[in-house]
Amino acid sequence: MQTDISAQKEILEIIPSPGPQKDWKVLAERIELVKPFAKTIHIDIIDGKFANNTTFMDPEPFKKYTSDMFFELHMMVENPVQYLKPWADAGFKRFIGQIEKMPDQAEFVAQGQLLAEVGLAIDGETGMEELQVPIDDLDCLLFMSIKAGFSGQQFNGAYLEKMEMLRDTTWIPLEVDGGVTDTTILEARGMGATRFVSTSFIYNSDDPRKQYELLQKLVNKPLSAVLEMLKE
Repeated sequence: MQTDISAQKEILEIIPSPGPQKDWKVLAERIELVKPFAKTIHIDIIDGKFANNTTFMDPEPFKKYTSDMFFELHMMVENPVQYLKPWADAGFKRFIGQIEKMPDQAEFVAQGQLLAEVGLAIDGETGMEELQVPIDDLDCLLFMSIKAGFSGQQFNGAYLEKMEMLRDTTWIPLEVDGGVTDTTILEARGMGATRFVSTSFIYNSDDPRKQYELLQKLVNKPLSAVLEMLKE
C-alpha cells in the first residue's frame, strides 16, 4: 500500500486506454499515439471466462514500452492472481483485478503488493458488500461505469453511487472506467473519482492529445465548483 495516499489522491489523472484489443499491432499503435503526452496507460486483458470477449494476453511485447510510461493492468479474468508475476516481469507497475471471478481477494492483494501497486475493480452491478478486503489495504479502487468487458458503451452514473458513498471517507484514489467523455467526466468527478480511464473519447478522434487535454482541464476544476455545476 502507498505510504502517502492522501497526496496521491489529490492528483487528478486522465488515463488513456487502448481498450480490449486482440491484435498487438493495434495495441502498439495506440500506445505510440499517447506516449508523448500521457503519463499512465491502462491495458485491458480479458480471458473469455469473465466476459464473452478475449484480448491479446502476451505480456512480452509490452517490455518495449514499460520503461517509457506507467502501465496499469485491468484484469478481467478468472483468478487474476495467476497473471501477476508474468506481467510484473514485463514492467507493469499497477494491477487492478475484477473481483467477480476472483476466488480469494486477500491473496490477490497480498501477492500483488509484493510486485507493484494493487487495486480491486467492481463491475457496475456489483455491490460493495462483495468487497472482502479493507479498502485502506488497497492502493486504489476502480469502479466500472459500464458493464465490464467491452468498450464503446454509454456511461451509467447510477453504477457510481457506491463510489460516491466513499468520496469523503477514504483517501485511496478512486478510479472510473467506462464511457468517460467531456460530458460525463464531471459527474464522475463529483461522485469522488480522481482517476479517469478513457478509450473512445481519446482514440476515436483526429487529435487524441487535444481530447486528453480537454478532459484534464475539466477535472482540474475545484471539487466544490464541480458540485455546484452539477446542481445546475
